[in-house]
Parts: sequence; C-alpha cells; structure tokens
Amino acid sequence: PRLLSQFFFADERVTRVVAEINGLDAELDPQQYLVLLNQLHLSQAHLLAVLERIMEECIPTQRHSRDYLVKFPEELLVDNLGNHMLFAAECLLAGTFLEVEESDGAQLRPQARNLLCSLELVRTVLREQSLSQPNSYPEPVRAVLIQFDRLFAEFELSYVSSLVAVKSPDEIYRQQEIIVLFCETVERALHLGYLTQEMIDGYEPLLMFTIPRLAIISGLLIYPEGPLSLERSPEEMSRVFSPFYNLLKKIRDLLQVLSAEELCLLERSLCTAE
Repeated sequence: PRLLSQFFFADERVTRVVAEINGLDAELDPQQYLVLLNQLHLSQAHLLAVLERIMEECIPTQRHSRDYLVKFPEELLVDNLGNHMLFAAECLLAGTFLEVEESDGAQLRPQARNLLCSLELVRTVLREQSLSQPNSYPEPVRAVLIQFDRLFAEFELSYVSSLVAVKSPDEIYRQQEIIVLFCETVERALHLGYLTQEMIDGYEPLLMFTIPRLAIISGLLIYPEGPLSLERSPEEMSRVFSPFYNLLKKIRDLLQVLSAEELCLLERSLCTAE
C-alpha cells in the first residue's frame, strides 16, 4: 500500500520495457516493436499516476498552479494529457516535431530537456528512498518533486500554447458569464414551475434542450446586460453565441412584442417541445 513501493515497481516496469525496446531490431520485428511501444506508453502512464499521488501526499501545498488549464480547449483535458506531454518532450529532445512547427519545437527543446532530466532525477531519488525509508519524504526528496512539478507545468503550458490557441482571460470570463446565465435560468424556471427539482436530480434528458432554450430568452429579456447582450459587437460576445448575432436580434425583436401571458406560454411550450 505504500506509494514509494508502488513507485518502485512502476519504475521497474518502465525500465524493463525500455531495455526490451533497446534490444529489439524494429525492422526485423515491427509488430513486436509496436507491442512494446504500447506497453511503454501504459507503463509510463502508470508511473506518472503514482508520481502524481506521491506529490499530492508529499507536497500538497507546494504544487505549481494549474489554473492555466481553464485556458485549454476541452478536448485536450483528458486523463492521459500528462503522458502525452511526456511523449511530446521525448520527441522534441530527439528532434522530432510531430505536432508543432519546427521553429516552435526548437524553442521548446530546452524546456523538454530540463523536464526529462528532472524526471530522471525524481526516479533516481524516489527509487533510493523506497529502498531505504519508504515511509518518509525528507527535504531532498521534496525539493526534487517541487522542481519536477514546476517544470512539468511550465512545459505543459508552453507546449499546448504552441499547439492550439488557448483561451484569453476575456474569453474565460465570457464563458463564466454563460455559466451564471444558465444557473440563473434554472433558478428562475424552478421558481416559475417550468421545471421541477426531481427533473434536475434525475438528469431528465429533455433538460439538455429546455435549459438552453430558456437561457436564450432569459439572456435576451431578463438579463439583457449579460453574455447575450446585443449592445456588444459580435466580436465581444462568446464564440458560443457570436455566429448567431443577427438571429438573436430577430428573436429579441419578436420576444419584445409578446405580452407577459404570451411569454409565459412560450416558455412553457419550450419546456415540453422536443
């Protein structure tokens, strides 16, 4: 159950697979080479997972901030992102630019080198610690973990920033505005009886259509200064709504001529129509 013991065996597995790859002629046995590469990917992922748990146990208050993750596109926020970053660093150090431009890759190589050297130091220190005192984390161990955590975060941010367009602070704020709008829409719908708490607690599938529909009406009429404010230019709106700027203006103009009774009837119908 001790994390350092788990790290020792995970590290042994990585070392063994790397030795098998180095002793194999890939041209003579390409299928076995691919099998070993997959084993290396899985064993490295397990090693990083154990290392992550060790850092959470050893340096929980000294972790490098990961606030930058909110800037990343959602499709990149997957469980194996860390392992992907490690693979990217290894490719960059080998002079292979799989995903980034060569100029960007050249700038990232020093960071990749520092990260991989730090990882090797962490592996060495933790192996020694697991064999001597597997129940404690002395200051030298904590120091190398803090350094690795910082280098990993810095490389992750730099690499992803060169790969895709990360969200700006303004875009993140606009996204938060939409979250608030949806929350206020749900609260209003519950108050008016359009929805029930049982529907929300039971993850009623119809809510996937109902809440966005009601949010558009709320954003145009009830909270006109929010993320659907048409006083802004399309460029100032969230990318979720900016392509529909002209359509939203037409919807607002139609909504404004409705009476309170007609608006209520419309909203109720939006809660039932598929």
